[in-house]
Amino acid sequence: MERHGAAVIEAPPGAGKTTRVPLALLPLIEGRILMLEPRRIAARAAAERMAATLGEAVGETVGYRIRGEAKVGRASRIEVMTEGILTRMLQDAPDLPGVGCLIFDEFHERSLHADLGLALALEVREVLRPDLVLIAMSATLDAAPVARLMGDAPVVRSTGRSFPVETDWRDPGLADSRARRASLPARVAEAVRELADGSAGAVLAFLPGVGEIARTREALAGRGDVAVLHGSLPFREQAKVLATPARPGRIVLATSIAETSLTIPDVRAVVDAGLARRQRADAATGISGLVTERVSRAEADQRRGRAGRVGPGHCLRLWPAREEGSLAPFAPAEIETADLTALALELAAWGVRDVAALALLTPPPKRALAEARELLARLGALDPAGGLTPLGRTLSRVPTHPRLARMIAAAKGKREAQAAVELAALLEARDVLRGEGGPPPADLALRRAVLKGDRQDRPHDPAAVASVRAEARRLTPKSTGEGGRSPGALLSLAYPDRIAMVREGAPGRYKLANGTGAELPPGDALTGTPFLIAADVDAGAGREARIRRALAVTEEEVRTLHQAAIATAEICRWSRRHRRVETLRETRLGALTLASETWPDPSAEALAAAQAEGIRDLGLGCLTWSPAAERFLARLRWARQAGADLPDFGEEALLATLEDWLCPHLGRARSAADFAAADLLPALEARLDWPARQRLDAAAPASWSRPGGRTVPIHYGEAGPEIRVRLQALFGLTHHPTIGRDRIPLRITLLSPADRPVQTTADLPGFWASSYADVRRDMRGRYPKHPWPEDPATAEPPAPRGRDIKG
Repeated sequence: MERHGAAVIEAPPGAGKTTRVPLALLPLIEGRILMLEPRRIAARAAAERMAATLGEAVGETVGYRIRGEAKVGRASRIEVMTEGILTRMLQDAPDLPGVGCLIFDEFHERSLHADLGLALALEVREVLRPDLVLIAMSATLDAAPVARLMGDAPVVRSTGRSFPVETDWRDPGLADSRARRASLPARVAEAVRELADGSAGAVLAFLPGVGEIARTREALAGRGDVAVLHGSLPFREQAKVLATPARPGRIVLATSIAETSLTIPDVRAVVDAGLARRQRADAATGISGLVTERVSRAEADQRRGRAGRVGPGHCLRLWPAREEGSLAPFAPAEIETADLTALALELAAWGVRDVAALALLTPPPKRALAEARELLARLGALDPAGGLTPLGRTLSRVPTHPRLARMIAAAKGKREAQAAVELAALLEARDVLRGEGGPPPADLALRRAVLKGDRQDRPHDPAAVASVRAEARRLTPKSTGEGGRSPGALLSLAYPDRIAMVREGAPGRYKLANGTGAELPPGDALTGTPFLIAADVDAGAGREARIRRALAVTEEEVRTLHQAAIATAEICRWSRRHRRVETLRETRLGALTLASETWPDPSAEALAAAQAEGIRDLGLGCLTWSPAAERFLARLRWARQAGADLPDFGEEALLATLEDWLCPHLGRARSAADFAAADLLPALEARLDWPARQRLDAAAPASWSRPGGRTVPIHYGEAGPEIRVRLQALFGLTHHPTIGRDRIPLRITLLSPADRPVQTTADLPGFWASSYADVRRDMRGRYPKHPWPEDPATAEPPAPRGRDIKG
């Protein structure tokens, strides 16, 4: 490490890397040692353990910095801090004066702050601080890529002190994943009882979330020593779980927070439900949702290792052994799945335009980063070139999400400032309200009332309320001026894309400005409110997202604050429901239509596009095909099939080119009835230019001239070109009629004087010489007034008397 100035340290759970490595480095490092932890409780616990090892109080040689709290003295050489604090320090003073070493503990968790902090630190070391020592530590880390990123740093592996852990698997006998999850609390409770009754120490059970922990605790009713541990617990309660001495049979129900860093006293047995809950963000909507997924092999190994820290242990995995091979090697990095708005703001503050230039272990998804930058631009934090604006610089210094920072920065006067920080704190923390047999009400105004002590009648979490109050005090800005905007109006500045408008006829369903559909819980008091700011929306698994926390806002406030984003759109579109073209002039805010009126005079281009859309929706069958149009179309298709160089008049081609050939002939037609009244023949004919018409006439003439100068229309059907003509009209014709360069014979249907088919032939001379005699014998008795010469080939056709052509 002395030669490289960097190292990757691998050691199993319980090896003591978190508390021993910083102390071991004290005599080797000039300056302070900053150790980064992913969680506040872990940072504080590590600092307390190291200080105790030195026989000192926290704040002397070893101190800590976490959000809202710091215990660091002038003589402190080791500072344990949460990862986001390092990012702020780097942005404020990139050369990190007085710092000699950065340690990224539990780097395998791959949080956004850890990935970004390491990338920025590598750049600082390359440009400003070649003496800065960088160390990444983990128990389950794919070390090779990290070592390469750190300039081929050496990998130091330690076996540590661990004890063997016996591992068993339990097949739930349920193939359906939903059934497995529904039965999970009962199965965990059963497994915990089984291990607790024979364990010499505590039993640690891993569950995916707070809900499963609560139901498992209910299933363990009667067990006196059951503790819970999760990130939503107040800090003091988390610390109490870690400090309580273990007794045989003690049970701790925990989320993945207990996988690393934290030491729960005397754990000898682990029950692993095999599930983890992760935040997944949809880049298209900006809405995140909690997704329950199977753990990775690395996570499962971390959990199992908790049973072997103080002695031989036992791990019971609640999935079949045969499924081990299907587990992913590692959990996804947060940068792959999270909301990247804060990351995009940090990159802009650092001056990064091309993220590829930064040494990130995993590059952010392009679409997610682009959407994050688009949101920042909408918040006013980025200029059109992607650079940080003065407002963006201000937002980057507010210790909260950029959305909420935008709201706080916009607050004017004491009343607005108080509302802004209270809303930000309520949205950053876990919900202070508790539901009564269902989800808690969505109204954030109700939560503010609970926060102020005005609605103590509402079921709420006192610890959560205290936490939110502390967070609000930390965020309180120095505001100036006078402000009279409502809390909903302020919140809309943070969530302009989540301004929600109620759907007509569905008072519990809303449409967001970003186009997403969302709904309130059934029976919620906000149901039917015309406009909401849906600040907390869960993508969920249903048809629409779920609105969990929201505030009412008026349309006037929306129009006033977001005037720059409101646009007028002239809409000409086909309405499938009404089977007609609609022409509207709409006032829009994103995907929301604030007002609509009739647009009386749409442009020809817009109308043609809507007409074409309607005909494509209805199909060509909605048009009235006159016999002449059908004959023309059949003639074209036959000629093209015969090899003529002509446009494609097939159904797909006609539908694809409606704007070119049909719409110019539809005039102002707007309804299905109007389309049916259109004359198609001129439109079809106009699709051919003059050379194409010449090629068509040569290959497939519209008619054939019979003796005497009369013309006979030619029909182009499946059997080929055909004419229908009275037999007498062909007297004197000694050759069979043909068309085209290839002299294709016409199929002739010979008609009686009553226009009934008598014979069909493709060889007229042959007919005269053979079958005609039989026809003559039969016909002359029926139609004695008509000529029936013995030799029709030499006879003159009679003068036209009435119609002798069947068209």
